Amino acid sequence: MKKILLIALAFSGLFAVAQDEMETKTKSEVTFKRWAVDLSAGVHKPTRPFTRGYVSTPDLWQANLGARYMFTRSFGLGLGVGYNSIQSDDDITNEFESDYLRVSLEGFVNLGNFVNLDRSTQKFNIMGHGGIGVGFLNTDIQTETDHHLNFMVGITPQYRITNNLAIFTDLTIIGTTRNHFGWDGGTLPEVGFDRDGALTQENRGFEGMLINASVGLTLYLGKGNEPAEFDIDPVDSKLAALEDEVATLVRENADDDKDGVPNYRDRDNTTESGVRVDQQGRAIDTNKNGIPDDMESTLDARYASKGDLASLKQPLDGRNGVSEKGLIKKLINEGYVNVYFKFNSTKPTLYSMDAMNTLVTYMKNNPSATATLTGYADELGNPDYNKNLSERRAKMVYDVLIASGVAANRLSHNGDGEDASVDKNSAEARQLVRRVTFRVN
Repeated sequence: MKKILLIALAFSGLFAVAQDEMETKTKSEVTFKRWAVDLSAGVHKPTRPFTRGYVSTPDLWQANLGARYMFTRSFGLGLGVGYNSIQSDDDITNEFESDYLRVSLEGFVNLGNFVNLDRSTQKFNIMGHGGIGVGFLNTDIQTETDHHLNFMVGITPQYRITNNLAIFTDLTIIGTTRNHFGWDGGTLPEVGFDRDGALTQENRGFEGMLINASVGLTLYLGKGNEPAEFDIDPVDSKLAALEDEVATLVRENADDDKDGVPNYRDRDNTTESGVRVDQQGRAIDTNKNGIPDDMESTLDARYASKGDLASLKQPLDGRNGVSEKGLIKKLINEGYVNVYFKFNSTKPTLYSMDAMNTLVTYMKNNPSATATLTGYADELGNPDYNKNLSERRAKMVYDVLIASGVAANRLSHNGDGEDASVDKNSAEARQLVRRVTFRVN
């Protein structure tokens, strides 16, 4: 027994010295609360040893009080005392009542750090603990106190309520050695016989086992803002900040509309590919008419003059009897000539320039003709919004045609909202209905 007490005192002395040294070295560097007081109570299950005829099922009461000091966010030491009231079942004749008092020195490990719980949440954590101690068993059968050397290991899920308070559950397994009495107070045999009948040595090895399940509260003390086990390591904080900065740089330096201007400088992130832009990503519009110069120049370069067409025009197609003028009108009115748009955009795609060229050419070669422009949207989104979007698309094409030289009194425009004639779940089908159609008279 003296050896056990000397070991306990030695560990206590080492703990006190280490505590003083750590406080001296880190007093000016404290960023988290190092001290914690744990108070818990719950049920227990003594499993062995019992003498013949005695048994105990899981029952109240057991209680624990401990104080710990965290040297780092991951490791600490603590001293604790515990009490177990062990009683026999009510339905057996061999009744007993025992009291078991424990004193222990334990190491604490922040298991949450190993699975990055401190990064994913600052409310939930898991601690592990284990250590050595001494126990004192008093029973109503024996007049002497049985002294044990015990070892324990446990796991403690925690939930932080405030920076000063947390609730926890705990499961601890305690193993005892040097048992003279069972939990019931019965005297254990000093000698025994093996299977061959040979005399064995003392039956007082690693004999006892006790399981505690508890619920409790932790009170955090000391300087700092966060409890040690919930505090985020400054290195992790810096890494997280760097990751956020890198993600921001990647996002801002991306070029969604592929115009050569990164997003963080782009004031118009929806310009069509191939359209020249200024340093702020805005399409160049020298005459300020709302139509990018490249769209206007493309129209000017692609449509033929009336004189050019006159030299190429054939009077009739002998096979179908339709004039060139009639064929173009037929193609336009039957929906073969359309202007297309990207999702939620009012800017015509670059490949739609041919469609507008066709109408511009037809209108300039047929001065008495008029045209109606009708805009459409796909079915994604709010119907009222899509109605307005279809009208704005028609108005955009209307403006382009006027900028190309078609008189405004020869054009009209409207929006018919959503076109539900295709499968809305198909991206390719939706692209076909985001359009402006023409009707010439």
